[in-house]
Amino acid sequence: MLALWLENRNLRLRSDVQRPDAGADDALIRVLRAGICNTDLEMVRGFYPFCGVPGHEFVGEVETGPEYLRGKRVVGEINVVCGKCEACARGHKTHCTDRAALGIKGHDGAFAEYLSLPAKNLHVIPDTVSTDAATFVEPLAAALQIQEQISIGSDHRVCVVGAGKLGTLIIYTLALTGAAVTVVGRRPSTLERFQRIGVETRTPDQIESASFDISVECTGNAAGFGLARSALRPRGTMVMKSTYAGELTFDASSLVVDEITLIGSRCGPFLPAIELLASGRVDVRSLIEERYPLTRGLDAFEHAKKRGALKVLIEPV
Repeated sequence: MLALWLENRNLRLRSDVQRPDAGADDALIRVLRAGICNTDLEMVRGFYPFCGVPGHEFVGEVETGPEYLRGKRVVGEINVVCGKCEACARGHKTHCTDRAALGIKGHDGAFAEYLSLPAKNLHVIPDTVSTDAATFVEPLAAALQIQEQISIGSDHRVCVVGAGKLGTLIIYTLALTGAAVTVVGRRPSTLERFQRIGVETRTPDQIESASFDISVECTGNAAGFGLARSALRPRGTMVMKSTYAGELTFDASSLVVDEITLIGSRCGPFLPAIELLASGRVDVRSLIEERYPLTRGLDAFEHAKKRGALKVLIEPV
């Protein structure tokens, strides 16, 4: 089959990649759309020594698998777990000690004509959700994970640093909580997008120190971390919601003195994400910047690397 192949930081298009085998508990999925995210870009830069087909944001149609899934459009949870280890037994399956991750670790991903996943990982997409919109289920679920980890309500002031692809979804979902959300960014065109939906926007120099209850760091760089940290009041909470490719240096003493809670956050709940898209409470159409056929997958990655680029989709069919 045709697929993008990553090896030794080199991404190339191949036409000779073996179509995945679907085991007894798996489904073979024909990929309809796949989205490029910052983790994919960092993978190419060497974030993790992965060899194979990258890509984990997708929607596809089941060709073989359980009868109730055949012919259905589906999205899939990216962690392939053992179901037997201590983490799985506790219900913490995203921390399975023997897990693989679609397009990231030990399992070929979505930038291809076909992929396979365990049937239990799959969720059927309602007819009311377009194929384009369904591509956003995985990152939207990741955005919602913040609300799984901490309680956020109308009495909280929340600062979101970084308004890229995932940051935008985080802002949309936090705005639904009733909290006072402030977006920090540098690009006027980006900030205007949030002003139109009534979210307060500021540039980094306009953020007052120790003025927020919660900060969400979405940049993945030291400057963003420093700004998100300085924005917090004592006993505030910082959520780290990004891919950090390098080492991060920070003042640990100030975290102790101010009793700051630091939370890492990644994969999230798919069903609430699908419901938000189906109900129209989150509209992702304006976030799609460009589409490329799989044959131009390398061009798609070059586009996605551009500063300020929103979602770039790859269409294998």
